[in-house]
Formats: sequence, structure tokens, C-alpha cells
Amino acid sequence: MKTKAVVLSAVAIAFAGGFFLGGVFRPGTTGGQGRGDGGDPAAAFFYCSMHPQINQQGAGKCPICGMALVPITEDRADGESDFRGVTMSLRARKLAEVESVPVARKFVTAEVRMAGKIEYDETKISWITARIGGRLDRLYVDYTGVSVKKGDHLAELYSPELLQAQEELLSAAKIVPGLKESGSAWLQEQTEANVEAAREKLRLWGVNDRQIQKIERQGRPSRYITIHSPISGAVVHKNVVEGMYVQTGTQIYQIADLSKVWVRLDAYESDLPWLHYGQEVEFRTEAYPGEVFTGRIAFIDPVLNSRTRTVKIRVNLPNLDGRLKPDMFVRAVVKSKVAGGGRVMDASLAGKWISPMHPEIIKDERGTCDVCGMDLVSAESLGYVENDAGRAPLVIPASAPLITGKRAVVYIDQGEGRYQGREIELGPRAGNSYLVESGLKEGERVVTKGNFKIDSAVQIRARPSMMNPEGFLKVSARRREAGLPPEPSSSKEQAVVPQRTVPVPEAFREHLDAFVSVYLEAQRDLSRDKFLQSQRQSSAFQERLERTQTDWMEEEDQEEWRRLSAQLKQGAERFSSAEGLDAARSGFRQISESLIAILRRWRSEGRRPLLVYYCPMAFEGKGGRWLQDAEGVENPYYGSRMFACGRLEERLTNLENTADAGGVHE
Repeated sequence: MKTKAVVLSAVAIAFAGGFFLGGVFRPGTTGGQGRGDGGDPAAAFFYCSMHPQINQQGAGKCPICGMALVPITEDRADGESDFRGVTMSLRARKLAEVESVPVARKFVTAEVRMAGKIEYDETKISWITARIGGRLDRLYVDYTGVSVKKGDHLAELYSPELLQAQEELLSAAKIVPGLKESGSAWLQEQTEANVEAAREKLRLWGVNDRQIQKIERQGRPSRYITIHSPISGAVVHKNVVEGMYVQTGTQIYQIADLSKVWVRLDAYESDLPWLHYGQEVEFRTEAYPGEVFTGRIAFIDPVLNSRTRTVKIRVNLPNLDGRLKPDMFVRAVVKSKVAGGGRVMDASLAGKWISPMHPEIIKDERGTCDVCGMDLVSAESLGYVENDAGRAPLVIPASAPLITGKRAVVYIDQGEGRYQGREIELGPRAGNSYLVESGLKEGERVVTKGNFKIDSAVQIRARPSMMNPEGFLKVSARRREAGLPPEPSSSKEQAVVPQRTVPVPEAFREHLDAFVSVYLEAQRDLSRDKFLQSQRQSSAFQERLERTQTDWMEEEDQEEWRRLSAQLKQGAERFSSAEGLDAARSGFRQISESLIAILRRWRSEGRRPLLVYYCPMAFEGKGGRWLQDAEGVENPYYGSRMFACGRLEERLTNLENTADAGGVHE
């Protein structure tokens, strides 16, 4: 957002320089009339319309682009300084296509769009495990994907221990009839207890009551015990094969009930204000285009994924017809109508009672959940209201604020071409609108179109704007009050920055000076678009690097040299292998940055002065530095296109040679 604002502001400044300064609007005028231009004695400072950071006392030219500076004056409105204000003539407003709308209180609907996939309902998954060791002599379900119903047979298990347990049951059961004639109630009671214990043992090993009754009725043990499905669903995992011997606890099948599924969605953190438990969500799938499925938000993950900056949202979805398959891709949308205080307006839930664990359970009265038995909670406690007309949020169109970093600036239309800038605090964005937390009142008119052009006009007048919160006039005034000189705006005012140097041997000095000489030749060739001539220096770069001796350096210096020389070598290789001017200039930039760092550390005294120049526009706004041995900009990154674009950033010198440099800066 910040980068976009910077680019748009720069474009707007250029546009503003075209029509605001072309007779429609001039800095130092009100509505295109009043005070004059550069001859105005009140214009103590002058300003570059292309490079707002350049301001100086007295007329002159911009040291970067060479344009004539324009005067900066302070308009007065009602006897007070109107620092953020600007007045535009009718023609200027038409050219800028300025439009404004009143700030209003109203409910807005935010559409939160999410993507995700269908998953199994974790509460409806069962593992079929072996409760006793044995051999699986037969598998009725011998592949995954088979649909089974509760009670269906899955496999037959042969187990010697089960045979023994059946024998114990039958032996105890045979004794019971004979004890009825003995007359001993205690003995009869103990025998019946033994029979029941034998039955319970079989139950714990997975034999159901119907099978136990069959064993007792037949009077003989069954060689195989059939394993039945405890739930209805689809077999999603099969971990055994027929004839396999299993131990107690071996997982045989996994069965998932697909009558209900989960939908897991990814919601960005900026969308969280619009999402609430129990909200209705609409889904669409690739398999059934045009068909809409609905569910309710059942869970919002309390932890944010730091890698994707998203939060998992879970929705419970009925799937009685089984058409929704796990791992299907879905697209979902939540339409949230937000009232004051961040509450959600939903007339269908007003006055209702919802289960805190199962949002599909909604009742008209207080009660308990039909699924989990938990007490229902009121919809109001979850943030839902039917109507909140008295607390409608204050909203403005999304095109109104100019946002850069944490700051948001709007321009208030005060009528008759007057526009006042104001910083405001924004809430979340809802569709094409922003909620306003503070800074605006209902009924005020905010500019929704042409605001970047207005902001550029404010910057041209060196006043507080989106890009310059304080404005250059205030900064300059504070410098004057503090007794400081104006900020340097031309190459002649650049301070000399001495560098601490390390004593170096004469041989190293010679190699370094020779490398600089080769560098300066390449710099001159590139600034004059001489690609072939510049390539003649490429082999010299490599040769000078290879012949440099560093065994005299201490360990710390050698480590720094290895780092910088590696970067220098890489830049030299890019430069030598370049097939055109653009590639050569990119490699030359890397050479320049590395060489400047080397000279700052190992510059030898008594050598010729070197100047560090900087072009902020080079390489698509990334900027680039280079070295020259004479004053006057010769830009190697633009060449003939903008030969003089750049500014002097630093003068490389030594601590021993700074007695007359105007002060020492560590």
C-alpha cells in the first residue's frame, strides 16, 4: 500500500506541475489570483515541483533535474496559517476531476471470500481394531471405499483364546440347570455369576450379545468370530490382508461417516472482524457449478498461521446425499452486515438460542443441545443483533483516504475550491467502504476523486501532506529558530564526510589507485552511452582484483576484504558478460557500491579527491551511487537520457586531510 501511494503521489506531482504551475494554480496564490510568482518578496524559500525534498532560500535551479525552482509562500485564511489547506480555481478543479461525497452513518455489507477444501468430520471417524490376537481368515470388506452400514460384517477372526473363552462359558452354563435341584441358593448364585463373567469377557473381546446367544443355543463354540461395523460410513483405510495374523490393538479398518463433513477455509487476518461463530456461509464447488451449499461457522482457530497470515475457519455441512467428497476444492463467501461496535446484524438469529458446540442447533427458547447436551447460549452473547439503527458506523468510500504506512489522510471539501487535509483513524475495510474510528464528523464532505492531485499541490506548496506529514515550511522554520542553516539543496553545500582509514602498504595503494582509474574510465564511457568502450575495462577489473595482496591485513580486515572483494568480483563478472547497456549498468552499480565501501575503509592519504554521487531515480526507484573525480553530475545509469540527474552525496577524504573541511563527522 505504501509503495503504491508513493508511486501515485509522484505521478500526481508531475501532473500537478503541468497544470497547477501552468497558469491555473500557482504556489503563493489563492484561487489563481492575488500574489505574484517568482518576484514575490514574501517567497523566502523556493521549491522543486519534481523533487519536493529540494527547498532553498532564493531562486535557482533544482540540482537533480535542472528545473527552475518555484516560490514557496504561506497563504493566510482568516488570519491564521492554513498549513494543510489549498485553494483551487474552478478550471483547476475541472482539470483534476475533483469529486466529493458527504460522510454518512450507514450499515455496510462486507463480502469475505475464502477458499478451502472438504474434510472428514473428525467426530464421525472410527477405527476398527483387533480386541484380541488371532488370524483373519476372511475379509468381507477387502478394498477401501466400500460403503457399510452399522452392524454389517467386516471380517472373520480365528482366535484360540476366543475358543477357550467360549468353552468356559458353555461349561459354566451347563452347571446352572443341575444346581436348581440342589437347593443351595448361594451355590446357584455363584455359578450364575461365573456364567455372566464369561459372557462379559466375550463382550470385551468384541463378541456381541446376539453372537453369545447363538453360542449358548448351539451348545458348542464357534471357530470364527465375526467383526461387525459399529457405524455407517465409508471404509477409508484398510491395513490388513486376508490370512494376516493380528495382535491386540492392530488397526484393521478406518470408517468415516460422510453424512456430515467439515469445510476448512483460510481467512486472512484482515477479514477476521467480519467473521463470527454461527454465521451462515455459502459454498460453491467445481463439481456442481451453479449450485450453492450452505453451512454455519462452527470454529475459528485461535492461532494465526505466521507463514500464510491466515486463520483456519471450520464449517459443519450436512451431506446426506453423499455428493460432497473429502478433498474437494470449494469457494466460500460470507456476507456480513456490521453494526456499531463490530456486532453482526442478522435478523434470522435475533432472539434465538444457539449451541456453543454445534451452531446448526438453533432454538427459539433456552434449552440444551440435541447433540452434545450443553446449555444453549443467546445469539446476542455471540455478537448478533437484529437492528442497531442508532449505532450505524461512520463510513467513507474506499477511494477517499490516502494511506501510507500507518497514516491515513483525507481532504475535506470546504466549498469554493478550498480543500483541507486531515489525518484520520480508519477501521476495517468493508467492500468499497472504510469504517472511520475518529477524525471525521457526519455530514463533512470528503474528496473521493482527484485527492492525489490535491495532495501533490499541497506538496508543491511545501505543506503537510500524505508524503510529508510536517511540511517543509515547518521544518525550515524550526531550523531557523534553532539557529541552524537550511538543509543543503545543491552539490556545493554538501558536507565533507571524512573516513577513518587503515594504514596500507604502498603496493596496495598502487593497486587500489589503478583499479579506481579503470573504474573512472568505465564511468565516463557509461555516462556517454559508450557500451563497447566501457567493455574494454572489464578485463582490467578482473586483473586488478587478482593481483591485490592482502597478507599484510589483520584478521578482521581480511574478513571484511574477502566479503567486499567477493561482491566486487561478482559485479565485475556481470559487467564483463553484459550484452547491452542496461546489463552493464546493473553490474557497474554493484562494482560501485563495493568500491565505495572499500575506499571508505582503506583510502590512502594524499590521493586525488573522490566524490560519491547518488541518483534516486535509477533502477526503477531503487537508486544508485557512483564515483567521480570531478564535480558536475555525469550519470552512468541514465547516460544521455538524464546526464545531469543526481546529487553529490559525499566527499571521500581522510582524517589527516580534514583540517579545513568544515568540521569532522565521525
